Amino acid sequence: MLQSTMLLAPPSGFHNDCIYIHDSLFICLSTISFEISFQVQKKNYRQEKKRAAKELFSALKDPSVVIMSNWLKIRGTLKSWTKLWCALKPGVLLIYKTPSSEHWVGTILLNACKLIERPSKKDGFCFKLYHPLDKSIWAMKVRPGRCWMDALELALSCSSLYKLTAKTCKDGDLSSSSESSHILQLLQSTALNDQELLQLNDSMLENNHMENDGLSDKSEREAHDDSDNAANENGGRLTEESDMDQSDDLSPCLQATAYVEQGQEEMGEPGEASQVETVSEENKGLIWTLLKQLRPGMDLSKVVLPTFILEPRSFLDKLSDYYYHANFLSQAVAEENPYCRMKQILRWYLSGFYKKPKGLKKPYNPILGETFRCCWLHPQTDSCTFYLAEQVSHHPPISAFFVSNRKDGFCISGSILAKSKFYGNSLSAILDGKAKLLLLGRDEEYVITMPYAHCKGILYGTMTLELGGKVTIECEKTKYFAELEFKLKPFLGSSCNVNQISGKIRMGEDLLATIDGHWDGEVLLHEKKTGHQEMLWKPTAEVRKQRLRRQVVQLDQQGPFESERLWQHVTSAITTKDQNKATQEKFVLEEAQRQEARERGDRPWRPHFFTQNPDTNEWQYKYADTKPWDPECCLIQFEKDGIIQTKERCRRQHNGFTYSQNWTSQQKVSCSCSTHGNTTKKL
Repeated sequence: MLQSTMLLAPPSGFHNDCIYIHDSLFICLSTISFEISFQVQKKNYRQEKKRAAKELFSALKDPSVVIMSNWLKIRGTLKSWTKLWCALKPGVLLIYKTPSSEHWVGTILLNACKLIERPSKKDGFCFKLYHPLDKSIWAMKVRPGRCWMDALELALSCSSLYKLTAKTCKDGDLSSSSESSHILQLLQSTALNDQELLQLNDSMLENNHMENDGLSDKSEREAHDDSDNAANENGGRLTEESDMDQSDDLSPCLQATAYVEQGQEEMGEPGEASQVETVSEENKGLIWTLLKQLRPGMDLSKVVLPTFILEPRSFLDKLSDYYYHANFLSQAVAEENPYCRMKQILRWYLSGFYKKPKGLKKPYNPILGETFRCCWLHPQTDSCTFYLAEQVSHHPPISAFFVSNRKDGFCISGSILAKSKFYGNSLSAILDGKAKLLLLGRDEEYVITMPYAHCKGILYGTMTLELGGKVTIECEKTKYFAELEFKLKPFLGSSCNVNQISGKIRMGEDLLATIDGHWDGEVLLHEKKTGHQEMLWKPTAEVRKQRLRRQVVQLDQQGPFESERLWQHVTSAITTKDQNKATQEKFVLEEAQRQEARERGDRPWRPHFFTQNPDTNEWQYKYADTKPWDPECCLIQFEKDGIIQTKERCRRQHNGFTYSQNWTSQQKVSCSCSTHGNTTKKL
């Protein structure tokens, strides 16, 4: 079994009764002989140290070094048990489908894990291992369970040693297998804390960075002072010669929001069945009471609607339905042909409509200052799409949103003014506003509009919800223009006339293709010149399985004005079908909003994350960064407290790596050599 320390032969100049331990601790049982010069001692010491490190790395990449391996039953956030083969190595837990290690499932980094024993409902043994994504691993038998806990505790203590392999593996010294590469990628994205920096300075692996160790002729304080002096001599910058080539591998802790995978989604069935609502006799009375207050053409934005027609989520949440297939936008960025990019963007646009609530439901009207954030992981590109929305105005009700995936090369910004009109037996919810899709590397902006929702059968007939209106997607740079018309069902129409859509794609005045089908079903594209027909979009069962998994913030970690936490009591009452309590809880929120408005008086409301452009009156995200992704500089995009940011490496100049004096003074580490992290840039 691999241990966390290695016993080595004593360096030259030491008697045989001196024990040298690999983590730089010396236990001297007698005095040191000074027959050999101190410089020779240092030289021999460095050679011995490198030899020990080489042996350690050789052991770590050896597949035979396994602390423990066996079958475990594992479950994650979906609470379903799966039997998988687990191999425990120093610092990592590798999960496979079979013992042959051919079908890799996942890797858990143990350096950030906590291990606890948990009670078992059955006659067995359970333990829980927390990792950064808040998954859990469980074992079901008594003896193996106890052994697994012991082994995991040992592996946790070895986690820091495994981090030492990151830089060497990057330089090609370790195995370049897919398994090792994946582990390396995960390790490099994990920050070292100050204590680990003190204990595990990877400069010992470099040929010319061995001066500040236990046998150096300089003290730790002197070495640190020399580092500062070197910075001053270079005009307040630390250069490549001053040991900064290690900074790309060590970074300060990444203070990012912790997201967890969302649970089960509610999905309506395709077709008209899920868009029809059968109103009970009790609720019909509420509707008649409401209708007495209305007149045709009236705006419903100030009307209090009954809770039985509410979908238990905020409108800010509902706007995120467009991004479960954001990978289509990633593919659009990669397309070289502008016509193919437009088709791919159309495919993404259509993918945002087939998720429907069951029945005729309307989301909550957001409270002023309410926010919602989430993200989607892209397994194919190893990136993440972040979504942030805020209610920036109450009268009129305006929702602003921003979406960003810099690594895949796109971002979206926009705002929606929600309007409602009553027409007697029907009403319409109009989404007045535009979204602007920007392809970062191509500097192309696509302006997109939204359809309206139409509810009919309020006084007589069956209450039905449909989408209607014309929408456009237009790129001024490429001159490509797409138009879609969402058609309402005719009065004498059949079921095949439900959710119909038609459209066309133009380039300037030239008609390139026509589109027809059903927006929640199959949509076909017909090439005008060639007569070729292709399926543009169809939400089959396979397509639904490929939806990106949305990641959300846990309720106890949300701010008081985040949607899920803000509406939690209303949602709970609607879920349990307690309409009276739902109405009471909704009234409490609305009354608190009115009270805040009275106290604010004439002072304008200032949103947290968005600002209004005085020239265009458009709402813009304060921290937007639309620069193309630079793989030489950008490490990872993340979100913290509503600010979408990018963690970057140091800026590479023509004469090497450089850091500002202010950054250096803030990131000093009290260790024997200068080890610095990557700056975190706020967008």
